[in-house]
Amino acid sequence: DPYCVICKSKPVIKRTKHWYFDLPMFSEKLTEYIKNNRQLPNNARNFSLNFIKEGLKPRAVTRDVTWGIPAPFPEAEGKTVYVWIEAVLGYVSATIEHFKNLGQPEEWREYWFNKDAKTLYFIGKDNIPFHVVILPALLLASHEDYNLPWNVSATEFLQFKGEKASKSQKIGIWIDEALELFPPDYWRYFLMATRPETKDTNFSWELFIEKINSDLNDTFGNFIHRTLKFINTQFNDEIPEPKGLDEDDKHVLESLKEKVENIAEEIEACKLQSAVNNVTGISRMGNHYLNEKEPWNQIKKDRDKAANTIYVAAQIVKALAVVSAPFTPFAAEKLWKILDLSGSVHEQRWSKALERLPPHHKIAKAEPLFRKIEAEEAELNERLEKIREKLSKSV
Repeated sequence: DPYCVICKSKPVIKRTKHWYFDLPMFSEKLTEYIKNNRQLPNNARNFSLNFIKEGLKPRAVTRDVTWGIPAPFPEAEGKTVYVWIEAVLGYVSATIEHFKNLGQPEEWREYWFNKDAKTLYFIGKDNIPFHVVILPALLLASHEDYNLPWNVSATEFLQFKGEKASKSQKIGIWIDEALELFPPDYWRYFLMATRPETKDTNFSWELFIEKINSDLNDTFGNFIHRTLKFINTQFNDEIPEPKGLDEDDKHVLESLKEKVENIAEEIEACKLQSAVNNVTGISRMGNHYLNEKEPWNQIKKDRDKAANTIYVAAQIVKALAVVSAPFTPFAAEKLWKILDLSGSVHEQRWSKALERLPPHHKIAKAEPLFRKIEAEEAELNERLEKIREKLSKSV
């Protein structure tokens, strides 16, 4: 006979009463909301429209469990609210609670009723129906003019070597383990560059090493370091003064402006994979520009041309400090300090990326922002096991 492994009690069949939310009542309004919301990603939109098309069913609001939020309905003593009802409404109640604690009890309305306010949700694809169907339906059911979700950025699944993550089976790498292995910027960059926005993606050490070594170190870090080192050694730590930029120089600066603006639009649209890959694209453009101009040869023949090249490259470096900050915040802050700019890079507006470093601005000594991963997969797996042993002993 079945029994509970914790308390040893056996299941009992009994009659019970539950309260239901009439979800089908909102099918038409939900369909209209989803079709008209162009901000929703395709996976969230398509799943939700199909979900509604298949026929919505009334959802039980109550549960016969002792944990959770007590059901506030008459005659519902001893029952609690179904977690996916109270959890999504928790976005509203958390906002209310936050502003109560700040002594501004009415300010929460600015976030939920002001039509200039936008609510944005980051979830896994298995939670799409709760955020694109159930939450909007609950808000509509209030008969108050709540802002419905503006964007629900739903990712597909990130698998570990082709398998679903499982802590009990040691499938995957958990955040405490990850930070013992490599700096946060490495993980942030990798997870954004491979973010499963349209399909499931797969973690492997081979791909991780390739992304860090090729993108972060050899492309992003290399362009910045070679530019700053050249300023240190050839221009006495000063941004050189340009004298008559040529068409190539102007074209690169114009391309930089377009790329910075595009990255902002991609972040706004939650296309984070594309955004971070375009940050790397800026440094790739910078490397190509230096290789074409060859300032190490220019300076032997025409110092003014070399000055123009390095002036332009320095503006790319400055822009990279700002646009990389959401993805590699520690490296961006370090770069900001090397550029000897005031404040923190994380306090700057996006437009600061395109404000040019003035001629004769002094910078500090260049330092590498990243280091290559020299270890191979077997060594990394061995290190991971040792970290797990250490962490298990500290619990």
